[in-house]
Amino acid sequence: MKTFSQNIVAASIGATLALGGFYAINNYQNNATNVPLVIPESQRIQLSKTTIPALKSMPTFELAAKQTVNSVVHIKTVATKQMAHQQFDPFEDFFFGRPKNSPKQEVAGSGSGVIISEDGYIATNNHVVEGAVKIEVTLNDKKTYNGRIVGTDPTTDLALIKIEEVNLPAIFYGNSDNVNIGEWVLAVGNPFNLTSTVTAGIVSAKGRNINILKEDYAIESFIQTDAAVNPGNSGGALVNQSGELIGINTAIASNTGSYTGYSFAVPVNMVKKIMGDLAQHGTVQRALLGIQIREINQELAEKNNILNLEGIYISKVMNESSAEDGGLKNGDIIRSINGVKVKSPSELQEKVGQYRPGDIVNVEYERNGTIRNTALTLKNKLGTTGSVAKEILFLGAHIGNVSSKEKKELGIEGGVKIDNLTQGKLLQQGVKKGFIITKINQKAIKSPEQLIDTLKYLKGGVLIEGVYPSGAKAYYGFGM
Repeated sequence: MKTFSQNIVAASIGATLALGGFYAINNYQNNATNVPLVIPESQRIQLSKTTIPALKSMPTFELAAKQTVNSVVHIKTVATKQMAHQQFDPFEDFFFGRPKNSPKQEVAGSGSGVIISEDGYIATNNHVVEGAVKIEVTLNDKKTYNGRIVGTDPTTDLALIKIEEVNLPAIFYGNSDNVNIGEWVLAVGNPFNLTSTVTAGIVSAKGRNINILKEDYAIESFIQTDAAVNPGNSGGALVNQSGELIGINTAIASNTGSYTGYSFAVPVNMVKKIMGDLAQHGTVQRALLGIQIREINQELAEKNNILNLEGIYISKVMNESSAEDGGLKNGDIIRSINGVKVKSPSELQEKVGQYRPGDIVNVEYERNGTIRNTALTLKNKLGTTGSVAKEILFLGAHIGNVSSKEKKELGIEGGVKIDNLTQGKLLQQGVKKGFIITKINQKAIKSPEQLIDTLKYLKGGVLIEGVYPSGAKAYYGFGM
């Protein structure tokens, strides 16, 4: 469950719907005669005699609904959850391995997805398909297919899956930069397993950060709406009156587990970029400026003599980063990226997140009251401008290469970095995210491929040596 004030609920897993009773209040009438109060003519309020202009006719959504319901699919998943061991002997576990596999429990889930290509690519949320060993996709015409995961991005809670079919009704992309607060929108999905449900509302806010994604490099810049979104809507479409996709519904603000007023969608411009990366590379090509930032509030503005509070304050420029190469300094204020104004950290992250390493962006910034411009060549997390290879999942860990900067700072020649952890042997032994494996059974490890090849044929005890980003060395042992 994800939290925001009360609870931010990822609108995916089925939930129990509670039906509340209706409570009526009747005014008690007694038999006494009530004498009306008479207000003298001179004290009466004079109402304006201006004629109220005729209201515009209410919007109609038939065309948008008709154009999108066939592009939204129902996703059912089965995931296996590793159950913890009740008892085990660490000595026996290290030298002989565990005699039995950890028990597993199947967990069923459901959500929605959006067809984005005629040949079967479907956009959805990462939390809809995370850990799934079976994915079933049902179209609006009730045809059912097996789905497979092409790639996932926990940092934006997006995922790309694929079914084997052609001539599918792909949705049309809109432009989330052109979405306005107050604009009418539709949410299309499968709440509570009710297929092809359409609800309407307006855009309540943009660039909303609700702090539900805990990943490194997470990007939250949601479109907030009051269209009704419930469990099962996750991964479904948020569309405009033209039936164009403007967002992927992701979360709701609720203290009940169901819709109580606000929902949040990932902007489609971010979706397009992430889906393209996952289809082409299997992983997201995240571009970074290489800065630490702060939102500008009144206190910061007064302290630093900042007159315009719109923009993002740079608290630190990282060494050898895109920002340093482009001449940005601590204390600069970013005003726009490629001509698009950015007023908050979430808007800046969203805008930069739409580009790839190697792309050149124009940054307008303020320094000592003077507006300046610079062109930055964006870099990836390894400090280069090239594409990043897809992370490998092994022993429950997402493993990747160590950057040249990390090697230099830690004084190591190579290694394999633990980028993320799920249930598996490494997590069970207490290995934490960020750990860099440098040796296996005293043999130097230089790459993820070498690590896999080394462990693939090992039996019995395994001793892992490595170092954390802080410089602390650590050792872990387990049985294969």
